[in-house]
Amino acid sequence: MAKLSLFERRRRRVRTALKARSGGRPRLSVHRSGRHIYAQIIDDAAGKTIAAASTLVKGEKSIGANVDAATKVGTEIAEKAKAAGITTVVFDRGGFLFHGRVKALADAAREGGLEF
Repeated sequence: MAKLSLFERRRRRVRTALKARSGGRPRLSVHRSGRHIYAQIIDDAAGKTIAAASTLVKGEKSIGANVDAATKVGTEIAEKAKAAGITTVVFDRGGFLFHGRVKALADAAREGGLEF
């Protein structure tokens, strides 16, 4: 087996820790690319996505992949979670470091009413 990249090591370490302390709560998963940032609230027990938000908006000009866009996505995912009746989640940053856009999304989601 080939050596894992640092990103894959971080992703595996974060996911293992999440499974240990999730307690049946849904998971707020974050993915960021060079152009967009995506957030999903996933119920792992049922294997379903409950809510999703991203900077990728069909039919409109992209709002970019900066901290301001991540803040908007965090606010939007918190609103959708409230509408679905979810208040507590487990934050899954994947292999991404918790700073910049990922931190801005998390802070906006917390301000929007999500607890993690």
